[in-house]
Amino acid sequence: MKNKTISYILVTALLALCVQSAIAQSQGGFGSGEIFNPFHKAPKDSNSVNLTVPKEIHQWHIAEALGTVIPVNADTLQYMYQNWAQTEGMNGEYNILGNMGSPRQSRIFFNRPTTTTFDFLAPYDYFITRPGELFFTDTKSPYTNLTYHTSGDKVDGDDRFRAYFSRNAGKHFGIGGMFDYLYGRGRYDNQSSALMNFSVFSYYRSDRYNYHLLASRYHMKLAENGGITNDDYIKRPEETDGSNSNFTPADIPVRMEKTWNRNEVYTAYFTHNYNFGFYRQKSIKAEADSATTAKATPTTDDSDDKEFVNVARITHTIDFSTGKREFRNYEQPANFYADQYLRFDSIDSYRNISIENRVGLSLCEGFSKWAFADVTAYASHRYNRYTMPDTIADNGVEYAHRYNEHTIFVGGIIESKLKNTLKYKLQGETAITGDDLGAFSLEGEGKLDFNLWGKPASIAAKAFAKNNRPSFYYRHFHSEHYWWDDSELDKEFKTRIELDANIEKTRTRIRAGIENIKNYTYFASLPAATSDGTPLSKLAVQQADDNIQVISATLHQGLKWGILNIDTELTYQRSSKQEILPLPDFNIYANLYIKFKIAKVLNTELGADVRYFTAYYAPDYSPALGQFCLQNPGDKVEIGDYPIASVYANFLLKETRFYVKYQHVNEGTGNRNYFLAPHYPLNPATLWLGLSWNFYN
Repeated sequence: MKNKTISYILVTALLALCVQSAIAQSQGGFGSGEIFNPFHKAPKDSNSVNLTVPKEIHQWHIAEALGTVIPVNADTLQYMYQNWAQTEGMNGEYNILGNMGSPRQSRIFFNRPTTTTFDFLAPYDYFITRPGELFFTDTKSPYTNLTYHTSGDKVDGDDRFRAYFSRNAGKHFGIGGMFDYLYGRGRYDNQSSALMNFSVFSYYRSDRYNYHLLASRYHMKLAENGGITNDDYIKRPEETDGSNSNFTPADIPVRMEKTWNRNEVYTAYFTHNYNFGFYRQKSIKAEADSATTAKATPTTDDSDDKEFVNVARITHTIDFSTGKREFRNYEQPANFYADQYLRFDSIDSYRNISIENRVGLSLCEGFSKWAFADVTAYASHRYNRYTMPDTIADNGVEYAHRYNEHTIFVGGIIESKLKNTLKYKLQGETAITGDDLGAFSLEGEGKLDFNLWGKPASIAAKAFAKNNRPSFYYRHFHSEHYWWDDSELDKEFKTRIELDANIEKTRTRIRAGIENIKNYTYFASLPAATSDGTPLSKLAVQQADDNIQVISATLHQGLKWGILNIDTELTYQRSSKQEILPLPDFNIYANLYIKFKIAKVLNTELGADVRYFTAYYAPDYSPALGQFCLQNPGDKVEIGDYPIASVYANFLLKETRFYVKYQHVNEGTGNRNYFLAPHYPLNPATLWLGLSWNFYN
């Protein structure tokens, strides 16, 4: 308790210092009507030496396929910061096992990530930073961001510490690193999570040559408890021991002990390109465009009065990852699994190596009047090696079975992004040889920007058609308790059409779409039980016989009256096969808050938010598989129809964001059905503190 108490004292002291600093600065700095700018530069004093540290930074993502730069706003927003560390998502739209750092799955079907080559990482997508998600940074001064979130105490509390650093060596070259450590001790027994990431990145950007590099190491360890033995401990505690207050969450019995999942992953991504072109005198229009985009894209021109015209580009990208997953089951729970295959091994171990090389050649938009878009042709080679347990049929001797898969893809991209109003992208690829022969994908998107009632507005459309083999672990999986081999699974054919309208004047965004899936592939629970009817866990992979349609519509609406704000997100969705692809009909997030300044400099948000989704037979979680799957047909339960409310105070002072939040404030009210996965209750009411601090030196 002592260490956690010290942590609270330190965070509280920092909050007090920030408030005191805000009051002390009330006579200077920002006026009450001024928009807060975290990169505000103090005016120069003509009678003194200017020692102001430059605080201007530019950040961008990259498109992973060919390393194209995508400018983004700096990651310094105050709004919703109190929800940043929550595993259930910023808007609470994910099902989790209750604890911070646990596996998760989105209830919004259109938000689910595509399957990775190493499926065991999919439930940890919130912790994995892909190259396309990293904030590459160009900064005039070394830039550091430190973030800390904490709740509870050293027995059952949660901590997440994140450090990000970036600096430049000249105007073209930059390096940086990121460290992320998450430790969720767990309110319920045998539920702890420990996740750690260390990443380094680098880039070089010039007119001719560019590269981006990201290398990461992930260690993820999760204690598995299989859920609580009886949901009545949460829903009807008086029926379990005659009292509402006789036990704590740690006293509730769980299904598993001495059981862990462990993932160890190393990744390396490198993309580089060489541009062919020429320099020309800047036109007046080009200078005006350069002035308006300077804040989003660092200037690389060798001369202020000349611009580089890119005619063609050759690109090479390599994406490497190696992963290892272990399921350690040292104490077998009674009456839990239906089968046991590897009788002499308590550790299921899986390894994967994935290497993709891609080469592309592009003709660039804008170098002449007929160059209406970037036109790219590319080819890629994908290699995957998988290793998993197996046995020799005659005597049951165990060995490591290795599988190798190769595929060559060719594809093309047509993209226009220089026009002010209409931007579009078309991309297609197909496998011409190898294990995925016949696989293909076609994707298209377009966006029209315009002014409506004096404010920006846009209409966007997306569509795709994809025909791909189910990923490896749907086709092959060997373990102590589950076993299947089916190399002849049919390809999944998916089509989707989606529209997205955004109106800034009314703070309205509407997103709607429909998807059709042929040969939907899923993890199914098969009927299995003991002689007395106790359900047992037995899994298999199945494909739907009929097409499945999913329709979805999401409304984001913001309202504002003076300092009072109400932001809501309402999603309606429907699956034509609820028994195979279950989804809640409605998912709702509402955030009510007042926003104002204290002493003219301390940006303050005081509010309350609530998350709610309608009841449905949500996917269960399988510890031995490390994935979500359909519930056991003999033991199905509904979750949902329970609001989860929180109250918070969120602050921003210059380079510092901090908050205080009381999560699940309504614990113990209503039907008490606070499960975000079957038999995995949400944590009880919890006080959270968080701090994010930017340094420039």
